[in-house]
Amino acid sequence: MTHLLCLGDSITDCGRLFDDPPLGNGYVNLLSRKLKEQNMHWNITNCGVNGFTTARLLANAEPFYLPQKADLVTILIGINDIGLMMNTNRTSDQKKQMMNHTLAQYRQLLQCLSRLKCPVILMEPFIFPCPREYQNWIPLVETLSQGILHLSEEFHFPYLLLHHYLNKEAERLGTETLTPDGIHLNPYGHELLADKLFWQLMDL
Repeated sequence: MTHLLCLGDSITDCGRLFDDPPLGNGYVNLLSRKLKEQNMHWNITNCGVNGFTTARLLANAEPFYLPQKADLVTILIGINDIGLMMNTNRTSDQKKQMMNHTLAQYRQLLQCLSRLKCPVILMEPFIFPCPREYQNWIPLVETLSQGILHLSEEFHFPYLLLHHYLNKEAERLGTETLTPDGIHLNPYGHELLADKLFWQLMDL
């Protein structure tokens, strides 16, 4: 049986630690349902943790995630790193240093997960420009995305682009249709993410 390990922050967690079943109430749970509909009964482990940054995910990789012996791994991380850059009164130079450090930690994470010898799908961090203050986050999100893209090419891992895809849908349907707060996803947003991830998995 294929074992899929899903790593990330609160968007992946989606209540799985406290309020909901082990897969949470978001895209991981919806992905499991989509696979079962295709008679693909995978063993899925949701390891998303609310509040995780790239550094905290890296710190947990060795003791907790490598022993999982996964066949596939997904990673959705980075928006909390952007939050730290934007919400701590950092100068432009300090933000640049933090971005470089985040990408260095992301590289270390991929080096660590490469020991599993399985495909790792990197998922692009995203933000919605509502409330308006999040418009100021977009340049950093795009910079982080470009850095992750380069890492995906370096490690030969697929990269699932999400920021422009989700924002285009938000423009078409209304931001409130996809997100309650500009960062997290509501049920329809999770459905879009689960569907896009499903087809990425089918392409492997």
